[in-house]
Amino acid sequence: MKPAVGLGDRATTGGTCRTEAGTRVDGQTVPGDRALDQGPAASLSAALGTGRAGHLAGPAVPGPVLVGSMACADELPDGLVIADHAGRVTVFNRAASRLTGTPAGAAVGADVRQVLPLHDADGRCWWSCADPYHGLSIRTRHPEMPLFLADGTELLVTVSYVRAKRWAIPPRRDQARAGGEVQRLVFVLRGAEPRARLERSRADLVSTVAHELRSPLTSVKGFTATLLAKWGRFTDDQKKVMLETVNADADRVTRLITELLDVSRIESGRMEVHRQLVSVPERVEKIVAGRVAAGDPAGRYRVVISDRLPETWLDADKVDQILGNLIENAVRHGAGTVTVVVEPLETAGSRAVRDAGEGIAVSVRDEGDGVAPELVPRVFRQFWRAKRRSGAGLGLYIVKGLVEAHGGAITVQGAPEGGAEFRFTMPASQPGYG
Repeated sequence: MKPAVGLGDRATTGGTCRTEAGTRVDGQTVPGDRALDQGPAASLSAALGTGRAGHLAGPAVPGPVLVGSMACADELPDGLVIADHAGRVTVFNRAASRLTGTPAGAAVGADVRQVLPLHDADGRCWWSCADPYHGLSIRTRHPEMPLFLADGTELLVTVSYVRAKRWAIPPRRDQARAGGEVQRLVFVLRGAEPRARLERSRADLVSTVAHELRSPLTSVKGFTATLLAKWGRFTDDQKKVMLETVNADADRVTRLITELLDVSRIESGRMEVHRQLVSVPERVEKIVAGRVAAGDPAGRYRVVISDRLPETWLDADKVDQILGNLIENAVRHGAGTVTVVVEPLETAGSRAVRDAGEGIAVSVRDEGDGVAPELVPRVFRQFWRAKRRSGAGLGLYIVKGLVEAHGGAITVQGAPEGGAEFRFTMPASQPGYG
């Protein structure tokens, strides 16, 4: 029988790294009869194999190929550990070293069971339960599962099997069938902390939405049930007060649902910006006039408009939403006069958020206590609230997403007269921008 061809028998030129059998790694051709459909990790492991299935004790991997393969593995964002048929670690990339705390030099060549002493949440040894080298021969992979190292570090682990072909070597009469033997085990490791943060964020979302919806819906249910049961006992003025309360609570629910939809669009990158020529000073004056008409004192607001403002192509509805949220935030959490300043970006000086250029800068200032320096990094996060009962905590997060969707930036700092100053900038984009 013709011996299997090793890695060193097919020299080629080039230095690319692809993820399929028959590709090149640092000038060496990786042999193989088929693409190993096991993802990038298993494909890289093919580059470290000895060739055809069954020759498990074949020639050693040439040094340049191993070094090049390790370089490719170090570029992966997830931890990659590959063990050969004897359980020796052949690949241990930089991310795996970071996640496990084990240097790559100490891991390569060591027993994978010692390098990755994995156990589940109940303390059961994964190696004893799964028995990957001598277990079911039809097993090809383990889906992602949470496992723990000896020091308690939690990892999300995916395991793939690279097996010999059952027909690669006909068994002798006095030999058990060798088909399906494990050639390599490929471990992909991910840190559990990002998953935990995501789960906590989802739990916070459910808790916040439930709390914010329960209060207005309870009011709506109570007033409507009372009116239906005792309509004739109330005067017209009492009925009007009840219906106005129901209407206000319905608006609150609608506003919360709109905010949640905006959050979903921002997180998924599906926020659409429909640009048109917008006069930001006119939008500011419109919002302030609306608040005065709704009952706010006119002396509570001051609008300062600079000369020579550039033309701005923005989404008018989203600009109204940004300004409305910032002014509402200043009225609710600040004190004194709320000042809105609109000026060209190049005259904003050191207080500008972005580099000077063709654009516009808008500042919303109050005269309250301001934002403590240690709280500044949290202001634009989801569910952050200055007070325990002050809305869902989504308004400033949405403002930041809307500003960035226009190519702008926003920050919070101390106002010149005291209090807080929320300042955002937007480029004077042409109609075709974005």
